[in-house]
Order: sequence, then structure tokens, then C-alpha cells
Amino acid sequence: MAAEDSAQADRDATLARLQEVETELDLFKLSTDLDDALLDASLDEYQQYLDQLDAARSQLDTLLADTAATLDELSDISASFKAIDAQTKAFQRQSAHILEEQRRDDAIAQDIAENLRYYEPLEWITRRLNSPGAGTFVRSKDFSDMLITLDECIDYMQTHPNHKEAETYRSRYRLLLTRALTLVRNTFMAEVREVTSEVAGRIAAKQLNDTTMSALLYAKFRVGAAEMKELGLEIQKRANPPADADPDTEGEYQSLMTELHTTFASCRARLILPIVRKRLAEISQAPSSKDLVQFARTSISYVRGVCLDEFELWSEWFHGYRGLYDFLESVCEPLYDHLRPRIIHENKLSKLCSLVTLLQTRYLHDEEDDGPADLNQLDFSALIQPALEDAQTRLVFRAQAILREEIELFKPKPEDLDYPRLISRPPTSATQLSGRRKNSEPLTPLPKTPEIVDEDSGEEGSFSWTMASRRIALQNCYPTLSKAVRLLSRIYRLVNSSVFDDLAHQIVHQTTVSLVHASTQICSRSSQADGQLFLLRHLLLLKSQIVAFDIEYVTPDVSFDFSGVASTFYEIRERGGLFNPRSWMKLFSTGGLLPRVVENMLDAKVELDGRLRTVINDFTAGFAAAMTKNLPKDVDKAKNSKNSAALGDAVSATRKHIEKEVPILRAKLEQYLDDMRTRETLVAAVEDQVLQIYETFFDSYTSRSAPGANGKVNGASQISRKGKSPEDAVWDSDTFAEWAESVFNVALPNAEEEDDDDDDASRPASRSLSRSRSS
Repeated sequence: MAAEDSAQADRDATLARLQEVETELDLFKLSTDLDDALLDASLDEYQQYLDQLDAARSQLDTLLADTAATLDELSDISASFKAIDAQTKAFQRQSAHILEEQRRDDAIAQDIAENLRYYEPLEWITRRLNSPGAGTFVRSKDFSDMLITLDECIDYMQTHPNHKEAETYRSRYRLLLTRALTLVRNTFMAEVREVTSEVAGRIAAKQLNDTTMSALLYAKFRVGAAEMKELGLEIQKRANPPADADPDTEGEYQSLMTELHTTFASCRARLILPIVRKRLAEISQAPSSKDLVQFARTSISYVRGVCLDEFELWSEWFHGYRGLYDFLESVCEPLYDHLRPRIIHENKLSKLCSLVTLLQTRYLHDEEDDGPADLNQLDFSALIQPALEDAQTRLVFRAQAILREEIELFKPKPEDLDYPRLISRPPTSATQLSGRRKNSEPLTPLPKTPEIVDEDSGEEGSFSWTMASRRIALQNCYPTLSKAVRLLSRIYRLVNSSVFDDLAHQIVHQTTVSLVHASTQICSRSSQADGQLFLLRHLLLLKSQIVAFDIEYVTPDVSFDFSGVASTFYEIRERGGLFNPRSWMKLFSTGGLLPRVVENMLDAKVELDGRLRTVINDFTAGFAAAMTKNLPKDVDKAKNSKNSAALGDAVSATRKHIEKEVPILRAKLEQYLDDMRTRETLVAAVEDQVLQIYETFFDSYTSRSAPGANGKVNGASQISRKGKSPEDAVWDSDTFAEWAESVFNVALPNAEEEDDDDDDASRPASRSLSRSRSS
């Protein structure tokens, strides 16, 4: 501020002097003064700056000195820090090594403590199990913990066999475990026996009603069941074999578990079996129990109730059901003892069938139920299986006896063979020459399913037939056939399928044999046609019946026949070549010393089809032979005879005979067979057979020479061509076939109406009919 004032004063003074200038000299002088003043003013400013610079330099020199001193001090401090850092790192390394050693020592200490944990319990467990109060210790919670400790120690010793004395400790621990489980067994058995003795004593002391008896037998046993179940579980958990053991390997302590089962079962049997025997004896003495089925129903229901109660009680004492069914079988033994003699002495097949049906439907599982069985439910079917097998065995035996006595050894009475009177009907169709008539239901319909009956086969007139079966009976079938069908109906699905198939094949075979035997007798008593149609009728009925039984194919019964070997040996000996090596080598090369394989196959369906084919062929061949009996068998001899018209007369007689026999054929067929299609098929088969015989005759007639201009062969009878049919001429095959079709007048159903399931053996195709259709 002072400088500004000074400058302002200088400016004011300069202005004042400038105003006083009058001459150039004054102006020059003023200018000179101004220049000097300006120069002085400028020098002062520079001097001031110089002074400031000197002062700054002095300060900077001082600062540099201080900085150098500071850097020296910092260098000293850095050197000290580096020394400290080196010392710190060395200390850190030493500390880390010490800590690693400490951790290693801690791990070793922990491993030692862990290993010692499996060695230390030996002494206190030994003292605890060998103490006088070890029996009461079994029921405490600490006992279960001790068993877990023993299991862990034994597993440890087994997985660390390289430890010192590991095998010794393992053996001692296992002995302690055996001792502990033995205490469990003793406690369990003592409890069961104590309750059993108490209940048995109270039962023997006084008469008890059913409610009190049930309370004693079951409620008393349920009191301590939960505690004993947990104790038994301790043995059961250790009785199972290891996971990697063989399937047949038994657990080490399974014998202890078996003792528990055996003791419990024996104690329960001691209480239950006398009551069961007494009750079954009372049931067997009841008047209604004289009937096998009624006795079985009542006694099995009672025993099943007992088994259900025992099953529930067992589940309250044990986990699982191993050993239970052996005990329940012993409970069922009195039932078997009562039921088996009754089954053996039962001769009525109907009773045996009813018994098997009762057992199968009420007590066996449904075979169509593919779901797994519920193990928590009583499988009574396993217990009743012996009774079912006894009944089925007796059933098969009685069926075989009936087969032998009433079918195989059946002796027909004269009235049984009185055919065709037994099947005679009003002769409404006897005069009908054509097979064309309205379709109607057969008078004897053949049922497609087996008819189940309830009465015994040995009691004639007491059968309970359904309507279809009654209609079959009214047609007076041969007795062995009706007995066979009834026998099959009764045993169907009551025995094993393979047993039924074998027995069914025997029944069908013996029935077929009896029908063939009866047919032979009818042939001798009545006529060949009656015997053949009787057999055909009954075989068709038998075939229709056995379809419903699903009889499987019988495998061949293979045996070896050594008779050829023996005969070869004796033959060599007779020839004196027994010790000749060449003879033996020849036999070896030709197979002479090998037994012959014999297959004794008896398949009912195959045999039945074969019999049907045979009787159909015999019947058609017989009628065809009767119709063409006038045709000469030696055509050459007939052609060379003096009577050149003999062949024409033979053909004419044959036609007349056919016209006469066709109505008889149809009447016979309608008398025996109800099915129109079967009858027409047989008529067509006879027609085919007649045409074949005539074609053979005509081929022989025309084989040696061709006909001349007049239609004669070497002066023999004139050959009738189609459209020209003199009565005394030998007709050609086509003319004769056309005439035969008009006479036989076969009317088979259309192809779409035919039943695809019918067997070809019972309906041979009509060759003439197919020829007429193709033309």
C-alpha cells in the first residue's frame, strides 16, 4: 500500500514538473531525470528479486542438508528393517516346523487313542459279563450299547489283522459276544418257559371257558412279548451270514436263533396241541362229520383259526417268520392224522372231487395273481398242501380204478350193443334221397365245454347232469363213452396238469379201444355199416368232448431194447465166432451191438384222429365196394368171353345197384349222425370212391386198344360218350361221373359257412363236387 502511495506521489510530482516545463532544456532535463528515476526504480526491483533468490538459495541449501541427513537416517532404518525381516522369516520357518511337528504328534496321539478305543473295552466288558448280576444286565439299555461296542471291536480286529495281538483280541471279543448272546438266549428261554409253566398250571388246575382259555393262551404271552422281541432281534441281527457268503452258508449265531424258535414252538405246542387234538376228536365224533367234505370243512376252518392266532403271536415275539411254518405244520399234524385215513378210505369219486375243490378254491392262492405274496399274511396254502396232495393222490387212484373197472374191463350187455335200435328215430328221413334240406339244430348237440358233475360214476341214475349232458345221455351213448366224459369232467383242473394229461390220454385211449371192440361186436351182430357208423358217431362225440379239456401232447416214453444185442451174441456163439476178432469188428461197424431205441408214445388226439380216418375210409370203401360189386375185376377175361355184352350189363347193374344203395346209405347216415355236413361229406366220399373204382375199370377197359368207328373195342360193348347213354353201353368216366352226381346229389355247405376248426379226417372233400363246380 505504501509502495502504491509512493508511486502515486512520484507520478503526481512528475506531472507537476511536466507542467512547469517551459523550454526544451527543461524538457530534456526532465527527460533525463525521468530516465534516471526509471533506471533507479528498475534496479530496485531486480535487487529485490536477487535478495529473494539469495534467501531461497539459502533455504534450499538448508533443505538439501536436511534431506541428506534424512536419507542417511532412512538408509540406516532400511538396513535395520532388512535385518529384522530376515530374522522374522527365520523365526517363521522355525515356528512352522514346530507347528507341523505338533500336528503330527496330535495325529499320532489321536490314532493311538482311536486304536486303543477298540482295545480298552475288553476288560470292563469281561468284568460285566462275568459278574453275578449279568442276567439282569441283559434287560438294560447299556446291554444293547455293549453289544454294539463288541460288534465294532470285532469288525476293527478283522479289518486290521496286521496290528499286534489283533487276532487274540478278536477271539476274546468273539467269546464275549457269544457269552452275551447266550445270556440273551437264556433270558428269552427262561421267560418263555416261565409263562408256559404258569399258563399250563392254571389250565390244569381248573376247567376254563373259551374266553379265559384265550386270555391265558394269548393275552398272557403278549405281556412281555415286545421286550423279548427286541432281545431276540439282537441275536437275529448277528445270525445272518455276511453279504459275501455263499448262498447256503448259515450264520454263526443262527443256532442260537434256532433255539429260540424251537423253544418257543415247543412251549406253544405243549399248550396248543392237546387242545387241538381234543377239539378235532370232538369234531370227528359229530354226526355231520361222517361226510368227508363236511368234516374237512369244519376241521380245517378250526385249525386255520388256530394257525392265524399262532401266526399273530409269533409276529409279536419275533421279527420274521423263519421256523414258523415248521411249527404250524406240527399244529396241523392232528388234522392230517384225522383227515388222511378218511381220504384213504373214501371210495366215492364225487366226495374226493368236492374235497379237492374245497381245498383249491378256499385255501389256495389264485394262480392268476402274479403279484408278490404278502409275507405278513399267513400262507395257509403251504400248510394245507399235504392234505391236498393226499386228496389228489387218492383222486387219481380212484380215477385209475374206475378207468380199469368200468372202461378197460367193461363187459357190454346185449342191450348195450343193440344198434341201430338204441338210436332209432321216426323214419322221417329214411325216404329222403337228397341231402338238401333245411338247416336245423342236431338232435344231439355236442357240448363244447366239459360238464362238471357232482355224483359218483359208480352210481348209475344219480348223476346231476346239465341240460346238454342230459341230451347226450338220452341218445343212449355207449356206457364207456359217457363214463369217460364224466370222469374227465370230474378230475379236470383238480389235479396237476401233467398228471391230468397223462390220465386223460389213458382214459381216451381205453375208451377208444372199448369203442372199437364194441364196433367189432356190432358188426357181427348187425351189419358192417352199423358197426362202423357206431364207431364213427362215438369217436366224433368223444373228440368234441376232449377239445374242452386242453389235453397237451404226450412226450414219447423212450426205452432201450437190448434183445437185439442178446440175440446177436447168441448167434455169434452158435456160429463159433465168439472169439473171432473179425466178427466183433463187423458188429461194431454195423451197430449190431447197440441197443434199439423204442418210443412208446400214446397221444390220445393222434390216436383218435387215426381211428376216425380209419373208420371213415373203411366205411366209404365198404359202401363203394358194395355199389360196384358187379364190375368185373378182370376186365380182360370179361372182354374175351363169348358174351360181348357182359361188360355193358355189368355197368348197367352197377348203376341200378348205386341207385338202390344211395337211399340206404343216406338212411343209415341220418340214423347215426345228426350233423348234416358230416353226412354229406361221407356221401361225397363214397361217391369219390365209386368214381375211382369206375375210372380204374374204364381205364382197364380201354387200355389195350382204341375204339373203332362204331364205338366198340374189338367187338366188345359200345362205349357211350357224353350225350349218348344207351343202357347197355359201357359209359365213359365223365358220363358216369355226371350221372353219379345226379344220383348221390351231394349238398355240402358253402366254404364260408364251414367251421374252420373241424378236423379234416372227419370231412373228406368231394372230388366229384369240385369237378362239377370247375366245369
